[in-house]
Amino acid sequence: MICPYCNANNDKVIDSRESDAARVVRRRRECLACGKRFTTYERVEQTARLVVIKRDGTRVPFNRDNVMRGIIAAFGKRPIPEEVKEHLVDQIEEELHREFDREVESRIVGERVMQKLKDIDEVAYIRFASEYRKFKSLDDLQVEVEQLQNRIKDAKNQQKLF
Repeated sequence: MICPYCNANNDKVIDSRESDAARVVRRRRECLACGKRFTTYERVEQTARLVVIKRDGTRVPFNRDNVMRGIIAAFGKRPIPEEVKEHLVDQIEEELHREFDREVESRIVGERVMQKLKDIDEVAYIRFASEYRKFKSLDDLQVEVEQLQNRIKDAKNQQKLF
């Protein structure tokens, strides 16, 4: 690793911690040239690249940054921590790599994002769904909101039973 302080390429690892869920390794390092400490995060790169089949039939490599941009836009200025957004993208990416060998339709990626957003923040879900499903009228939006409200009512009723 190159030291961010002195640009030397000579360091030692002081501490390593692994996170199974996100497949990230956090390493605390000390530069042997200047003595300063810094942290690096290492992500396991998938050996087989996942290809996304878009609606028009084109194929593009899966890009987690595209998923993150959609999630950030959906949350807007909602009070959701960055860690939650990162974790959401990690979950989606991990599920897709686990369930699909080489190719996945963009429709499935979008549906996964919507499902996860629905569980975290209803407003973000509606924002994402309105773009993803390309609502043509307020009636389309109203139907989606009503379905979401019914789902919330059902969940509350289930909680009352237990």
